[in-house]
Amino acid sequence: MKRPVIAVVGSSMMDLTAYADVLPGPGETLVGKQFTTGFGGKGANQAVMAAIAGADVYFVGKIGKDVFGDSFLENFKNRGINAKYVERDDEPSGVAHIWVDGTGENRIIIIPGANHKIDKAKAAEAIAEIPDLDIVIGQCEIKQEVTLAAFKAAKTRGATTILNPAPFEPLSDELIAHCDWIIPNETEYASLGQISANILLTEGEKGVHHLNTGLRVAALKVTPVDTTGAGDSFVGAFASKLHEGAEVAMKFGCAAAGLSVTKKGAQSSYPTYEEIATLS
Repeated sequence: MKRPVIAVVGSSMMDLTAYADVLPGPGETLVGKQFTTGFGGKGANQAVMAAIAGADVYFVGKIGKDVFGDSFLENFKNRGINAKYVERDDEPSGVAHIWVDGTGENRIIIIPGANHKIDKAKAAEAIAEIPDLDIVIGQCEIKQEVTLAAFKAAKTRGATTILNPAPFEPLSDELIAHCDWIIPNETEYASLGQISANILLTEGEKGVHHLNTGLRVAALKVTPVDTTGAGDSFVGAFASKLHEGAEVAMKFGCAAAGLSVTKKGAQSSYPTYEEIATLS
């Protein structure tokens, strides 16, 4: 069977993560347990998971001319992701400051940096020329006009478009009209309103629900350590198996996400293909 060709148009972030049993309140200083630096960004996370799940993946984005940018390119190479359409900018690479408490829940502040300098025309050109393109994935960590341009180019080619509307912002009617699938969590879905698209609602420990058909897939029963990047792992894994049908893709995505929360970090927590396949 042909490997699906997926383009992810999105963000790269360097995750700067602090772990503590209890997170500080306003004006409070607490001693944490651990600090890590790791690869993140919703776009890059989804691209990495899609590659792990067996797709041929292209990343379309922008990074800084700094040490983080150098590291992103090396990571894409190591993960087997085609970085032909990754440009560099004088604006610093994006970073995410992440706090994780003793239950595995997180709070995140992102500084987009170069991610907000992606040119919409160049993004559309990339989507227009990637060979044998099947799926284009977008999120809301880059400017919506870039995602729209990419999705328009994708639909011209007959490719499937998947939008993960996170971090949430109001979506234009035009963008919604170019989405085949929208994958929100419960908070994001509550803000979407009534829209016409395939809605795949991710419900954390309850699993995932395809609202259009009523199909549900349960989440793995695990003890979470860190939920950072779990939603992205679902999106990437789901997209890579969508050619085998929605139910297969949902099960594979749930297995990937469930395993990811049992380890710390975003991309560093992602399981192998074999580990996912065993549980899906």
